[in-house]
Amino acid sequence: MPLHKHETDSATDQLQIRPQFTQLGEISEVPKLRLAPSGMPAATAYEIVHDELLLDGNARLNLATFVTTWMEQDAERLMAECSAKNMIDKDEYPQTAELERRCVNILADLWHAGEEGGATGCSTTGSSEACMLGGLALKFLWRQRRQAAGKSAERPNLVMGANVQVCWEKFCRYWDVEARLVPVGPVATCLTAEAAAAHCDENTIGVVAVMGSTYDGAYEPVASIAGALDDLAASSGVDVPIHVDGASGGFIAPFLDPNVEWDFRLPRVHSINASGHKYGLVYPGVGWIIWRDRAALPEELVFNVDYLGGQMPTFALNFSRPGAQVVAQYYNFLRLGAHGFRQVQHASRDTARWLSQEVARLEPFELVSSGDGIPAFAFRVREAPYTVYDVSDALRVRGWLVPAYTMPPALDDVAVLRIVVRNGFSRDLASLLVDDLKRIDERLRGAHPGRADVGFHH
Repeated sequence: MPLHKHETDSATDQLQIRPQFTQLGEISEVPKLRLAPSGMPAATAYEIVHDELLLDGNARLNLATFVTTWMEQDAERLMAECSAKNMIDKDEYPQTAELERRCVNILADLWHAGEEGGATGCSTTGSSEACMLGGLALKFLWRQRRQAAGKSAERPNLVMGANVQVCWEKFCRYWDVEARLVPVGPVATCLTAEAAAAHCDENTIGVVAVMGSTYDGAYEPVASIAGALDDLAASSGVDVPIHVDGASGGFIAPFLDPNVEWDFRLPRVHSINASGHKYGLVYPGVGWIIWRDRAALPEELVFNVDYLGGQMPTFALNFSRPGAQVVAQYYNFLRLGAHGFRQVQHASRDTARWLSQEVARLEPFELVSSGDGIPAFAFRVREAPYTVYDVSDALRVRGWLVPAYTMPPALDDVAVLRIVVRNGFSRDLASLLVDDLKRIDERLRGAHPGRADVGFHH
């Protein structure tokens, strides 16, 4: 969450209330940063907040985020019905807990956990919390092994590509683990098998492999990384497990790339996380993590809570949170089934591929990726009198939110725009975006660089 500073500037600390909502003698202004002495009617409070939120971007046109921005009305109704249910209260809301258990089983099966039934998992507030839990399990297991061997457990490290999501750097900083960020470059924009093995030593708690890089949407070669770590274990005795960050790809690869081995089919993969609120098609607030078996989750991290007269094991950084998103995840599993998920994800990837090829046909743009992994792609400006930042600003005028940023270290001289295609972003909307890119190119070529030449005409 972002950090906010306490401010005391009274000059800007007032919200005006429209005259239509105030009666004679009632307050016409309220402070922004302090509680007012008295309240106001519910309808008035609603109008004030509603008007301010008009300044937010349109979520459906937000091509920056991987997070779901559209759900069916039936799912929204279910979420509204469950918004007051606290997920941690297993005793009070046992059926919500049961739906969470079913979701864990569905995902364990989807990720080929095996029929012996040893897989263990839970829901989280999102992939960031799931990554923290996965990292903690790796660290505690490594420490147990070191202590059992009578060796020091003071300098753990985690190996990952420099393209990982920032939550992994947070994990390392918060939990006192050295972040070994493997450089990427023009030849490989993701972690390679050779580089992963080369950066491992006896203090490595694990390797993070990403199924769907946030920079360009690419899958990292999990099977090749596992093979390289098998060779390392055989030659040196350094036995390093893999955690797969499937924040986006965990809900894409099983349906669109079933022959790609990246999950529990690889014995070296100990745990997998995914975001239910990304390609799991649920509104923000739910992630998942599964361990291949209970041995991959140290017992000392698990707490037992009273539940229906018995004990339920729990592992979480968060405590109270609504059950609505877990219920919505189960709704999606019921509503779509495997065939429905395949159709939805195919539609997103097809749109991403079509859109990337249309962008590539526009003279100033060059693809960095094409949407063949998760349904997202990046492109850059080539030999034009403007930058990707100018294009991003000009798109915002039309309501499109398309981020511009530099690639990871060693590629940070490359600035790109990235488009994420999600459920609800149709081919028709993609066509409108292409038309806007054409107009923006023409406008920026005739305008001063850095300024979208927007005029007003009667």
